[in-house]
Amino acid sequence: MNTFELLKKVCESYGPSGREAEIRKNIEKLVKPLGYKCSTDALGNLICHKAGKGAKLMFAAHMDSLGLIVTYFEDGGQVRFGCIGGINPFRLLAASVKFPGGVCGTVEKDGDCDFKDLTIEKLYIDLGVKTKEEAMALVGVGDVAVYDSPIRKLEKGNMAVGAYLDDRAGCVAQLLAMEMIKESDNDLWFVFSTQEELGLRGAKVATFAIDPDYMLACDVTHSDDMPKAPHVGSCKAGDGAAIKVMDRSVICHPEVVARLVELAKEKKIKYAMDVIKAGGTDAGAAQLSLDGVPAGGVSMACRYTHSPNEMVSISDVEDCAKLMAAFACASFE
Repeated sequence: MNTFELLKKVCESYGPSGREAEIRKNIEKLVKPLGYKCSTDALGNLICHKAGKGAKLMFAAHMDSLGLIVTYFEDGGQVRFGCIGGINPFRLLAASVKFPGGVCGTVEKDGDCDFKDLTIEKLYIDLGVKTKEEAMALVGVGDVAVYDSPIRKLEKGNMAVGAYLDDRAGCVAQLLAMEMIKESDNDLWFVFSTQEELGLRGAKVATFAIDPDYMLACDVTHSDDMPKAPHVGSCKAGDGAAIKVMDRSVICHPEVVARLVELAKEKKIKYAMDVIKAGGTDAGAAQLSLDGVPAGGVSMACRYTHSPNEMVSISDVEDCAKLMAAFACASFE
């Protein structure tokens, strides 16, 4: 499977938190030829299983995205909204958005709002109409818009840019890893999880169902390579597979971290150590499930996270896939 083509197919699927049916269907189509048994649970997680007699290993990448949910219509047809997931209002200004069914619009701020006072409540979606009635004929309260930013490949640097690389890039890394695994004695469970952006919800439910011996989350992490960077994280785009040490949701199990480093060195996979002061991943939910699960993670450094134009290194996605595949095929006592 071509990494960039997979990124386009997966990133451009509709699937905000709680509305993941389309992205789940598209990912399941890609999984089916790989020989995994697929099922869907009550929260909408896509759970892909290949039976084995060794260690029970769970991998998770979240397939949900951020979204803008309609709450109110102004008389002039402007659409007010709330956020599904954490979105900085400055990231939304002039963003193109789309609703299921093809209705498109752009986000703008109230005319009397100074930039220093910008909040989500001062923003609206302009559908190009002039009245409340026209707007309500197109969308309704509770409808959810997502960024309308296609995935592009930058000419130099082997970088992909566009919406929802967080965490569709992780989903692609899992798909590549699943394809790479030709033979493993382990009991493999790959989860494409739901509602991560709302508090790691899908992964928690899936962990209880699977009861794994070890768990790895595949997600993006902060890329600390912008001018005057605040040094929130320790990785940069292009550094390779970022082996998670900690974020705000998890301190990774030291044995899992050590095993990932060992495998990266053994397989000559480019890697870096991932320490991030903010954010969280599905590993945080898995670690605290049941009576505790040894959890870790592999990540891709991502620039401009939660914006309409996130950016990741395609080679980092492939390095994460290689490291997950190596972990899946490793022996565990």
